[in-house]
Amino acid sequence: MSSFASQAISTRRLDLLPLHVEHAGEMAAVLSDPALHTFIGGTPDTPQALRSRYQRMTAGSPDPAVSWLNWVIRLRDESCLTGTVQATVSPSGHDHDHDQDHGPVAEIAWMVGTPWQGRGIATEAARGLVDWLGRRPVHTVIAHIHPEHRASAAVATAVGLTPTRERHEDEIRWHRRNKQ
Repeated sequence: MSSFASQAISTRRLDLLPLHVEHAGEMAAVLSDPALHTFIGGTPDTPQALRSRYQRMTAGSPDPAVSWLNWVIRLRDESCLTGTVQATVSPSGHDHDHDQDHGPVAEIAWMVGTPWQGRGIATEAARGLVDWLGRRPVHTVIAHIHPEHRASAAVATAVGLTPTRERHEDEIRWHRRNKQ
């Protein structure tokens, strides 16, 4: 399995920039609204806690077969960070529906700070990420979304994921197969 590395991705309004520890200060403010944790649990990180988390994330997965890819979302016109997208790429074997399918699986997630929600930023960023993954040897893209999280379900639908009957820790597994 080839390892993957985050690269800058540009969309119409956004630059997805590979995550750096230095982003922690601004991102702690972007993600400071406790409402962002309604469906995922936990509380917002302090800048120090986020810095430690970003150090772990940028150090990479302890499993050499798994790639942790993380980006911050920069709104170009406003020169500010607005959220994050991420993909965890692992070898096949997690696809219970189609055991015969073999190829890397990317589990994606996104989060946009409250002040920037409702502007299509999450959808545009997730689409940029899914398109980027589609140009790599990724067979399936999955996301886990709380059944009541309508905004995330709308993003997933917009980028071509469909819900499955599978549940993972009270969340619905969504997926999309890439044409290889």
